[in-house]
Amino acid sequence: MKKEMKLFIVIVSLVFIYAWTTKPARDIKKTEWLIGTWENKTPKGTIYETWRKVSADEFSGKSYILKDRDTIVFETIRLVQETDGLFYVPTVKNQNDAFPVRFAATTISATKMVFENPQHDFPKTISYTQIATDSLVAEIGGSRNGQERRQAFPMKRIR
Repeated sequence: MKKEMKLFIVIVSLVFIYAWTTKPARDIKKTEWLIGTWENKTPKGTIYETWRKVSADEFSGKSYILKDRDTIVFETIRLVQETDGLFYVPTVKNQNDAFPVRFAATTISATKMVFENPQHDFPKTISYTQIATDSLVAEIGGSRNGQERRQAFPMKRIR
């Protein structure tokens, strides 16, 4: 009986050690297709979004427009893997007193990512859908002034 108890304790201990040392899913790895420079041509000008890998747990992004050789940055973004999930964290110029807003991942697949923050005014959702290796659609959505709104930004990879 003593040997059986010791064996039981060893097995249970090994299970706990394995569970404690196993790393959580690395959702950020599925989003590496986002890295690069993307372009959205509009009647008001061309908008760019550039993403680079900072570390295994973080990507850095920025949205900007080029105007007369000047780069006008709209927002900076962190895509960060934390122990409790993947987060999209934009800081938008002239909004939210220059503080970042956190959006938690609700969908992460090989071709789509959706982030939500129901407490934020607008947008409440931000998504990226890969159409092909050289194209994606970024989309924001939520309600504004009591009306449901969505805005899509089709983009082509230029680098």
